[in-house]
Formats: sequence, structure tokens, C-alpha cells
Amino acid sequence: MARLAALRRIPRRPRPTAPRRTVIVTTAVVGIALLGTGWAGAAGWFGRTTVGAPGGSPQPGASASTAAAAASPAPTGSSQSPLPSFSPSSSPPIAADPRAVLEARLQATLDRARVKLGAPGASVTILFPDGTAWSGVSGLANVAGGTPVTPDTAFAFASMSKTFTSAVVLELVDEGRLRLSDSAAGLLPPGLPITLDRRITVAMLLDHTSGLADYFLNPKIDAALQRAPTRTWTASDALRFVGKRLSPPGKAWHYANTNYLLLGLIVERVTGRSLAAEIRDRLLAPLALGSTWYQAVEEPRTSLAHGYRLVGTKTTAKPIDLADGSGVAPFRSVVTAAGGAGSIAGTSDDLARWARALYGGDVLGPAGTGLLLSDFNKTTGYLPGVSYGYGVQALSIDGHPSLGHSGRLLGFRGAVRHFPIEGVTIAVLTNQSRADADTIVRALMRVVVPPPAPPASPPPPSGSPAPAASTSPSPPA
Repeated sequence: MARLAALRRIPRRPRPTAPRRTVIVTTAVVGIALLGTGWAGAAGWFGRTTVGAPGGSPQPGASASTAAAAASPAPTGSSQSPLPSFSPSSSPPIAADPRAVLEARLQATLDRARVKLGAPGASVTILFPDGTAWSGVSGLANVAGGTPVTPDTAFAFASMSKTFTSAVVLELVDEGRLRLSDSAAGLLPPGLPITLDRRITVAMLLDHTSGLADYFLNPKIDAALQRAPTRTWTASDALRFVGKRLSPPGKAWHYANTNYLLLGLIVERVTGRSLAAEIRDRLLAPLALGSTWYQAVEEPRTSLAHGYRLVGTKTTAKPIDLADGSGVAPFRSVVTAAGGAGSIAGTSDDLARWARALYGGDVLGPAGTGLLLSDFNKTTGYLPGVSYGYGVQALSIDGHPSLGHSGRLLGFRGAVRHFPIEGVTIAVLTNQSRADADTIVRALMRVVVPPPAPPASPPPPSGSPAPAASTSPSPPA
């Protein structure tokens, strides 16, 4: 049964000064305004799809014939079932608490969306402009055990992990320890089973313009990962599956997890510490994100949902549990193969607060945040309809510009979107990889910021004759 978390106020950090906020918000809004349509997905195991449109790639653990179905179309106002109604009472009416009504509508919307998508479980956190937050959960974290999702249940972040890797890289740039123009080849450890073109820069890895192929799209990797799901993979193990380059460096945009696996190695080479330690000390600890961790390196910080594969499009499809018993979700081999591209897990509350801090300028400051958002025009020109910066997606949802990232890993799918104009942040996590989590973001956003009502027809001028009754037959219904 779904549970509704009590309203709480998240701790406020010191507000940035007015000039800082102005720089950051203006950069975000102007940047997004230049983008046109947006991006809502990744590739391969972290599959790519446009919000509201069919799409997606075969997932690991499923052959081409059994790959999970494409994302369902985003819900529209006409297709949503009506919100719960309340029977009139004979007693005098009592004014409803607007916040309680809003929370009830959000929970009902989440429950409907989860059932419609056939997801075993879901967790959502919404941060509002006034500093308050709402968390809603629905469904099961462990189907066989009948364990419900709670606000403390963690999910695999999948490709949303890239936002953490990108932030560490940009901090190293700010410290002068890296430059975006540096050749990546000279920053990597020796002995890797891949020879990098020296023209590939750190910037090209960040924005996926390196031309490198995605090792997760190599059809041979699936069997290797599933053959021993509890095995720990090294970066060299994964890089052996990188195929031929897709384009010359800097000449096209191809989403590839290879880029962020390499960035994680560069961070470790430059700092002399693990990527997990850098993310912990630079990002998670200062922001008090205590329910987020780098899987297979750090111990779990809270209970972790099982990931499920659903075959076919029916909502009644039996979920196939992917847990391997190692405490890594969905299973150890794929998470360790992902490295800096997708190894983090956590709660929706932590994810929402991370996105608010990152895109609000609290993580990288004005200059760093401007740099984070500075690359959209380049990548949009390479692939119309896709707007991707240095580890960030720009996407307009029902006319509301947003910054964030989506994530897709076998058994998990999620999305986090920060809406800078409305001051709203929404994080959605599910333990299925068949359906697009942005459909839930869209449905919730329509509750938080309802679409404007159509303008009423102007009254006829005073003294005008009434229109004559039509004598033509009525059109068919």
C-alpha cells in the first residue's frame, strides 16, 4: 500500500547573494531558451528516449527479441483518470488545508502513474520554492518479500550518477588541476586496452562528442555480465568491449558510457584517490546526502530496492528480480562495469536536494555553474532535438524549461528535473527499466503547476443581434 510521507521542511543553507543567484538563474533560463526541444534519456543500458515518444535500446540481460519495450507515451490531460472526489457532507463545510489537498493529489497521481507504467515501486521527492518538500512512495521495493517502498528506500541512480562525476571534474578544472582542453589520453593510467585519439579532450568526454562507442552497446557484453553477476569488473574489463569509433573527435554527438568511465579514471589519476572518495568528500558529505553512496565501493547507507525486468508491454507482466544477493543493485557485475557512468545509489530525497544544490549554484558557484551549462548550443547542433551540456540535460516539459538528467539501468529507471523558473525540483526513482520515468515527472508537474485554462470567448458587442440558429444537421459526435 502506498504511504504518504509527512510534510517536512528541509534545512535551509545560507542563501546566495543576490548577484550570484541572478547570474546562475539567468544563465540557466537564457541557456534553455536557446535550446528548442530537449533531451530525456541516455543510450544503451542507460537507454535513450524522447519524452512522450516511443524509443529505447535493448537492455543488458535481454536479447534483442526480449528487450524491454519502449517507454510509454507521456500522460496527457485527456487520458488521465479523474482525481478522487469526495462525497458532500450535510455538516457545515470546513475549509480544506490547501497543502493537504495538494499532497493528496500528488499521491493519487503517483499511484495512478506507477500502476499505469506497471512499475513494482516508485519513490518521489518534490522540493518547492518556499523550502518545503514532499515525498511520496508507492508499491513494493521487494515483490517476493512484500516489502513496501518507504521514503528511506534507495534505488540505483544509473546515468544520473554522471552528474556527480561531472561535478568533480569541473571542480578540478576550477582548481587548475585539469583543463577542459587537455588531451584525455595523457591523463589516463597506463595499460588500458584502448588507444585514445590524442585529439579527444576532457570536454569531449563530458559532452559526449569524443566519437567513442559505448561499450554497453556491444552485444557481446551482455552474456559476459550475466555469466557471473556477482563478479567485480575493472575498467579494463569493460573497455575491452569498446568498438570502433563512431566519428572523428569533436565532430558529432554520440551518447556513450565509455566517456564517463574514462572521466572517472582521469579523476583518480589526477587526485590519487578513488572516484568514490572524491564524490564523498567533495559532494555528498558537505551537502549532508547521507542516504547516497557509490555502490560496490562503499557500504549501503539505507535499504536498497530490488531491480526488476519486465518483458512485454502489459502492466500485468511478471517482474523478474535481478538482485544477486550482493547488496549491489541491480547486480554487481553491471554496476562495477559502469564505474563513473552509473554506480551511485540513493533516495529520491537526496537526489532532489543534490539537483537543487547543483543547478542552483551551491555546488560549483557562479562561474562553475555557468561552465556546466555552457555547452548546449554545440551539442544541439550535432543532433537536433538533443540538448546536452557537461553532464546535464536541458529539457522542456509541457513548456517548463528544466535542467537535470535521466537514468536507465537494467531494473531501474529514474529522472531528476530542476525547473529554475518555477523554483521546483522533482526526483523520480522506479525499480523497472521498461517505461520512461519522465512521464511521472510530467504528471506531477501538472499538479504542482497546473496548465493555464484556455481563454474565455469575448462577449458579443452590446446591441449586436443574436446569432441565427443553424439549420444544418449536427456533425457526428
